[in-house]
Order: sequence, then structure tokens, then C-alpha cells
Amino acid sequence: MVSMARNRSLSEVLSAVVSGIAQCQNVVLARLWLIEPGDICEKCRFRPECPDQERCLHLVASAGNPGDKVQNYSRLDGAFARFPLGVRKIGRVGKSGEPLLLPNLSGDEEWIADPEWLRREKVRTFAGQPLVFRDEMLGVLAIFDATVLGQTDFDWLRVFADHAAVSIANARAFEEIEFLKARLEEENAYLRQEVTSALGVGDFVGNSPGLRKVMQQIQLVGPTEAAVLVTGESGTGKELVARAIHEHSPRHGRALIKVNCSAVPEALFESEFFGHVKGAFTGALRDKPGRFELADGGTLFLDEIGEVPLTMQAKLLRVLQEQEIERVGDTRTRKVSVRIIAATNRDLREEVAAGRFRQDLFYRLSVFPIEIPPLRERGEDIPQLTLHFVQQAARRMNRPVPAVTQGTMARLIAHDWPGNVRELQNAVERAVILSPGGPLRFELTPAATAEPAGLVNPPESRGLMTRDALKRQERESIAEALQQTGGKIFGPGGAAELLGMKPTTLASRLKALGLKRKGGG
Repeated sequence: MVSMARNRSLSEVLSAVVSGIAQCQNVVLARLWLIEPGDICEKCRFRPECPDQERCLHLVASAGNPGDKVQNYSRLDGAFARFPLGVRKIGRVGKSGEPLLLPNLSGDEEWIADPEWLRREKVRTFAGQPLVFRDEMLGVLAIFDATVLGQTDFDWLRVFADHAAVSIANARAFEEIEFLKARLEEENAYLRQEVTSALGVGDFVGNSPGLRKVMQQIQLVGPTEAAVLVTGESGTGKELVARAIHEHSPRHGRALIKVNCSAVPEALFESEFFGHVKGAFTGALRDKPGRFELADGGTLFLDEIGEVPLTMQAKLLRVLQEQEIERVGDTRTRKVSVRIIAATNRDLREEVAAGRFRQDLFYRLSVFPIEIPPLRERGEDIPQLTLHFVQQAARRMNRPVPAVTQGTMARLIAHDWPGNVRELQNAVERAVILSPGGPLRFELTPAATAEPAGLVNPPESRGLMTRDALKRQERESIAEALQQTGGKIFGPGGAAELLGMKPTTLASRLKALGLKRKGGG
């Protein structure tokens, strides 16, 4: 009993309970089952007798003195690893909370599952005691003894079971405290990392049709529990979309936990996702919750989901379906409530066709897909994004906000931006550093930049120009664009697209400059 009381680890307490009883040489087998959620119903031999398939007794500790010295009585995965509550002798003790003593066994009793084993080990008594702590049923402690036990022995086992129940409850409480402490430490570290990486990242900026569609989809899916798959090129803002969905969900009071799947070594995926217990592998010096546990009650953002190896995809699918996890090296099943948002820059349908991604996992993740358009398809958002990033960068660097000339903005709009919004932000920050006290100067890759139609010589390259000269150049540029497009303003290939302007802005400039278009749309 002293050994049980001084242990704070649940696994050590359970081992101490059964090994302590097994020190009595007449004890053939001592076993302990705890009530936990069912997890292997499809393999359970008592499934046809199970009333609800929700909670059952799980074998968590076993020890004994086998007669033939060949039997391994410490195994936990045998035929009697699970007992549904109310089923067979063990299950009835677990459900009723009533102890059971059956002395003078002959081996011919109908309820005995393995009469040959009973006779071979010369078992004479079965005794089962419920493990109860503060009126809560924890499990069942049972022994098979080679002698005929009397009431005094049975009463002693009752006292032992009561002490065992207290030790188990205390160990669970200590583990819960350690878990909450570890979870708090992980969350604090995670949030510090997120705050650092999120500096300079604000709300959505822009008003292009593609961005408005994304925002409408966020408004629709946010309040639901549906899994969301965010797709788009690298740098388009997939994490920003995930955060917005989380903030619009009922889970916004809990954390949004991020896992960059491309940065997790394959050997550590399971530990990273589901956590591990102390001693599970070399270097596991303490229990550590995984990302699923950290996100319990909140949202888990699986970035670059296409990088998850196939072997891990099956385990991930099971967790998504059952909302249950097991830490590496642990036998205890833990319930979690997690909403999944996944993101990828890959075409997962092609990955499925190539056999690199599970089709069932793809369907599980893509209940509501959201595709973010690349920045080159959101040209009208570039001026607003640029000014937004300029103000942020200047504020962080404690500098006055530099000006952005019309010619510079035209070059930015014409740039292809293969790195999308992230590339634009980096380019702006670099320009703010390189342009102290003056207008911004951008160093864009010439091969990736094309001058916008009609602006052969940007104003900044001509030196100072009068207002009339600027208006005359604008009029000539717009007239040239209308001539090239046959008067078409809106849509692909229209004058607005050539000039890098919103169609509504171009229409207003036509009116202000007194220009008329011929034909077109």
C-alpha cells in the first residue's frame, strides 16, 4: 500500500497494485480494469453482448505466478482486454459496484470462459472488488487464487481495493495537473511564437471580386463545425483565412493551434499530433500533450496537409472520425473536440490520383473548400495592400510614412508576384529600409515585370511634370488603351485590365477627361 501511495504516475500505481498482490505465491493472476471509452469494439470478443458500445472496462494492469512459467501474465492485449459493463462476472461487478467472491471452484462452472486454464493453474477462488472513489466507479480489481479464500481474506482485499482506488484517483489528478501545466506551457510558447510571426499581419485588405468571394465563404462556413480545406498558391494568405474562420466560429474563445506539416520530421508526426508519455521513446523525459489536445475545444490548423506521409494519414483519419487520441506509449484513450481547417498549395486531387494522398482523408477534410486567388488575379488590390504594408513597416521601424509615386504603383501592379501577398509585403519592407526620407524605390526582378500598356515612360522617369502635362499624358494613355481594345472597358482584355485600373475608376476618368469609347463592353 505504501508503494501505491507514494507513486504519482498512473502507470506506476497500476503496476504496484497488481504486482503487490502477486507477491502472494498462492495468487495465480491479479488483474485490474478501468472504465474508459471503448476504442476497439470491432475486435472485442464480447461485442455481441455489449449494450451500448460506449464505455467498457479496459485491462490496464496484470501480474501473476503462472504454473508452467511460460505464460506471460503481464500482457494487456489478450482475449479479456475488454469487458463491456454488465457483461460476464467482471462486467457485472463494474456495473453494479457489488463485490463478488466465488470459492471452491471446480472448473466445471458454466460461466468460466476457459475451464482448461482454470484446472491447469489449479484455481480455487475468484474474487472481484469494485474500485470506487467518492461514489464514482473507477474499475474492477480481480484475483484468481490457488487456495480457497474466506471472508477475512475477502475483507482484506476490500481494504486493498479502497486504497488502490484512492491511489488511482490521486495519480489521475496529478497527471491532470501535469497535463494542464504542460498544456499551459505549450500554449504560452505557441502563442509567443504566433505573436512574433503575426507582427504586421492584419485583417483582409482589398476589395477585388476574388477576395470578396473568399470573405463571403468565411461568413458562411465560420459558424458551422464543418471541416474546411483552404487551397491557394504559397503566400496568398491561407493562414489568415483559417484565423478568420476560427474567429467567426463558436470556438473563438479557445485557441487556434497551428501545425506546419512540412516542418515535422516523419518520425515525429505521431508525437507532434497526439503527444507522448514519459519514457515512450529516447528523449521523452516527461508527458507532453500533442497538438490535438492543445486544440481541444478549439480549432486545429493543419498547414501544408499534403506533406503528411501516407502511414500517418490513416491514423489522422481515424482521429478525425472518432475524435479520440492515444498518446505515444500510452494505452489510455482521450476524447477531444477539435475543428479541423487544412491548407495546401498542392492539387490534392492529383495527389489522390497519384496514390500519395488518401481519398477518404481528402473527402473528410474538404467538406467546404475555399480557394484563394493569386495576387496577379487581384491587381486592383495591390495599391491598397501596398499602402497598408507601407504604413505598418514605417510604424515598426519608427520612420515617417514614405510616398508611393504613380509610376511606382504602376510597376507594382504590372509585376507578376509569384510569391503573392507575402512577396509584396517583403518587397515593401525592403523598400522602406532602402528609401529613408524619400519616395519608395522597389527592386523588382526585371524579367518578371512588364510595363503597363499606355505608360511607356512613367512620370517618375521624366522628372517634374505640370498638372496639365500629367492630364494630357493620362488622356493619351487611356485613349491608346481604348483603341487597342476596340472600346472595351470591362472584363479580360479590356482597357481597365491593360491600365491596371478598376473598371469603375476608368469609367469615371473617361467622363472627367471628356473621352468617349466606340463599341466595346
